[in-house]
Amino acid sequence: MQELQQKIEDLETKLAFQELSVEELNQEVIKLNQLVAKQQQQISLMVNKLMDIEPSNMASEADETPPPHY
Repeated sequence: MQELQQKIEDLETKLAFQELSVEELNQEVIKLNQLVAKQQQQISLMVNKLMDIEPSNMASEADETPPPHY
């Protein structure tokens, strides 16, 4: 009977440790999700800024006249 009681106590200890580990992992996942959301927002802002930049003053290759040796 004593052996059974010891096994139950060991299982309870392991369960408590696992519950703590799961909660710690959950908190890390929450932090990482917040970080990813922030980074996605920053990337979106950067993309919008890049799209708003005026095009270059240089003519495209199709608009360029060929050099005189052609």
